[in-house]
Amino acid sequence: MTGSRVLLTGISRNRRWLTLGSAMYGGHQICEALVPVVIGVIIDRAVATGDVAQLVVWVAVLAVLFLVLSLMWRFGARLLTYAEAGEGANLRIEVAGTILRPRGVRTDLRSGELLTISSSDADNASYFLDYIPRIVASLTAVTVCAVTLLLIDVPLGLGVVLGTPLVLVVLQLSEPLITRRIQHQQATAGRAAAVATDLVAGLRPLRGIGAHEPASRRYREVSRRSLRATLRAARTQRGFEGISATLSNLLAAGIAIAAGWLALDGAITIGQFVTVIGLAQFLVEPLAQLTVVPSWIAEARASANRVAMVLSAPPLVPDDTAELPAPPHGLDVTGLHYGSLQGLELSVAPGELVGVVAPRAADAEALVTVLAGQLAPEDYRGTVAVAGVDVAVAGHRAARAALLVEPHTTDVFTGTLRSNIVVGDDEGSRPDDPDLLDAVLRASAADDVVEVHADGLDTPVSERGASLSGGQRQRVALARALHTRPPVLVLHDPTTAVDPVTEQTIARGLRALRHGPGRRGTTLLVTSSPILLATVDRVVVVDDGVVRTSGTHDELVDRDDDYRRAVLR
Repeated sequence: MTGSRVLLTGISRNRRWLTLGSAMYGGHQICEALVPVVIGVIIDRAVATGDVAQLVVWVAVLAVLFLVLSLMWRFGARLLTYAEAGEGANLRIEVAGTILRPRGVRTDLRSGELLTISSSDADNASYFLDYIPRIVASLTAVTVCAVTLLLIDVPLGLGVVLGTPLVLVVLQLSEPLITRRIQHQQATAGRAAAVATDLVAGLRPLRGIGAHEPASRRYREVSRRSLRATLRAARTQRGFEGISATLSNLLAAGIAIAAGWLALDGAITIGQFVTVIGLAQFLVEPLAQLTVVPSWIAEARASANRVAMVLSAPPLVPDDTAELPAPPHGLDVTGLHYGSLQGLELSVAPGELVGVVAPRAADAEALVTVLAGQLAPEDYRGTVAVAGVDVAVAGHRAARAALLVEPHTTDVFTGTLRSNIVVGDDEGSRPDDPDLLDAVLRASAADDVVEVHADGLDTPVSERGASLSGGQRQRVALARALHTRPPVLVLHDPTTAVDPVTEQTIARGLRALRHGPGRRGTTLLVTSSPILLATVDRVVVVDDGVVRTSGTHDELVDRDDDYRRAVLR
């Protein structure tokens, strides 16, 4: 996928509207170019001769020309706006779909940069559909003017025929420079947006640790770089436009001056002189548009290159198709090397509730990152298997349905409490089970969140869950994870923002919901909470990237000083 391919694809899927709209734009320019011709005819055939009949006829022709050119422009613009807006929407959907595809996308771009590409760059690339009919219309206008001038006087026509391509060729030489500078400006703007997104999302904790000033300085620095790149690109474009306007106006002025000499010598009539002056004035706009074509194309291509960079990014996880057996499933981690992990070995039997304690936070983060499927198989060494099947070769949807990882920092979305917990009901993909929902709310202590709001489950949730407290967001996210009923569930510090009483409720509820009589779920709790660890079947202690010891919570508290220091703080 290249930027040129993105632009060509847009042309192909909008060819119908593009063809009709371009034809109408061309017809509009033909009528515009014929207006000074008809005025010249009126002067020669009606005004100069005093023929009223000719005056009436040609004035009527002029009125028809204005009517046709108005209709052509109106309906042509409507068709082309439809094509441009539709292509912009298609590109935004394609980019967003690529970013959000279940198998992930391999890219070094941050969320703010991806947001810029899926919005402004997608729109800029779609504007190419507006440039094509404008180019067609301008070429049509120049052609009609050249033919008309050739009929009036051959040297005048040759001036347009030869001068226009020469001007365009000279200006086209600057297109690569403009493309590079616009692409650099767009890249720096994307990085500034990424930093701004991170800063806004983490403003509260940054203030809490007193790091908001360094973060602000960092944003100012990247913002200034973006500003410098924007000004540099703008100077290049405006300078180019100034030169192109000068050349086009000089060409039009030369035609007008030559026509004046011909009229004084009697080589052309007064009506023809008026026609030439009118055409020279009319030529200024299409010539100006043609001379800025390189700038247009450069901007659209720069954005299309960034769109193509995302669309062509390979998935993180290959699309393999190994089947998984029916639940219950176990989880086996073998020889895992990633980050601080040094050949980690961990096995969770089907139906078992296991706690993982990692005194070093990096060990816990590395384990959860791998289990969450955020990495390509080649980015780590070792095997993560569910029900004995390596998730790297399992069908991705099947693997994600069997293994759900709820990270410590989770997302709550705009909508309602219900839509954040009962995921998929709107599409009918998961039947709404009131009994299951009630059980999930009790197990996660999210029933308190529902009851404290007058609208209950229909309570609106603002962007990023800003209308909820940290503990409420955590309980809603836990309820969502439990409601999906995955065969294997991994929870990373699910209760850090709740009080001990609520944490005790969650510990008992989690145990009863997934590991009570008749329950077949497998759960891995990555936590240092003694309340949660007291309810698990077994605790595994990971230190320096390997399993150091294991046992029940009570056993480890009795015999392991390091464990006591890690969990009994």
